[in-house]
Amino acid sequence: MIIVEDLRKRYDGVQALDGVSFEVREGEVFGLLGPNGAGKSTTVRVLVTLTYADEGSASVAGHDVRREQNAVRRTIGYVPQDSGVDQFGTGRENLMLQGRVQGMHGRDLRTRADELLELVGIADAADRIVKNYSGGMRRRLDIALGLMHRPRVLFLDEPTTGLDPEARVAMWDEVSRLARAESLTILLTTHYLEEADQLTDRLAIVSRGKVVVEGTSADLKAGLRGDAVQVEIESGAVADAQRVLAGVGATPEQVLDDRIVVSRVENGGRALPGIISALEGAGIDVASVSVSRPSLDDVYLHFTGRDFGTEDRAA
Repeated sequence: MIIVEDLRKRYDGVQALDGVSFEVREGEVFGLLGPNGAGKSTTVRVLVTLTYADEGSASVAGHDVRREQNAVRRTIGYVPQDSGVDQFGTGRENLMLQGRVQGMHGRDLRTRADELLELVGIADAADRIVKNYSGGMRRRLDIALGLMHRPRVLFLDEPTTGLDPEARVAMWDEVSRLARAESLTILLTTHYLEEADQLTDRLAIVSRGKVVVEGTSADLKAGLRGDAVQVEIESGAVADAQRVLAGVGATPEQVLDDRIVVSRVENGGRALPGIISALEGAGIDVASVSVSRPSLDDVYLHFTGRDFGTEDRAA
């Protein structure tokens, strides 16, 4: 349904996209996961015909995004990061206006507006001024606006940014339900690791304008053998720590901030006492040790050499 091949885009000397390629199958929820500034929103803006790529090609539902812009726009719904609702209109008025813009009228327009108000769970607030909606309700209305003209493909750019944790979880349920109810192909961008884990059938991890790996969340995590063990060294003796870890079967993988050694080991919980004992026996001061099952954070670290959270906060 979506084909992206080697997209490149440069803004004011910054390489926003550096050869992005991926494909989205019909009927799936596909995620672009990456820290802020990774190139996710730029990719979406190219696909929804709001900007051109400098190089590469892309198509949506068989329509070239550069040569067939009107056909693409008729096929898609787009929910940007910033809300597009009229805060001084009601939910129903917003939907009716959106429908008229899309050429809808009469009974079909009214029926579709009522249908979507029910579908996204704001029918009880349909005739209230949007200014008085909660953040979650506004985001539901944003999604309804994107669905008004019955698109085949829906683009959701950071759909839960700014929502509190409870509203975010509710939105995850909503997106999953909408995908089934409307038989949609959905492409969403997110910098929330748990959101990508929860929502997507497949995902591509994007870093610094490139897709570094693609697959299902389960397969990507399963590809990392063993548990992740992070050892923070007080003395900074990183090289010595890596040597000791390798000697007890913990394969060193990355070094963070010149003091945290990340290794992978089978049965991390059982291996931990031996790891600590070996480090202390070698005279290496250990500030902290943690062990965790493979996560998308670990996948990002493995393929980029950088910590996801640190890079996201720095953007």
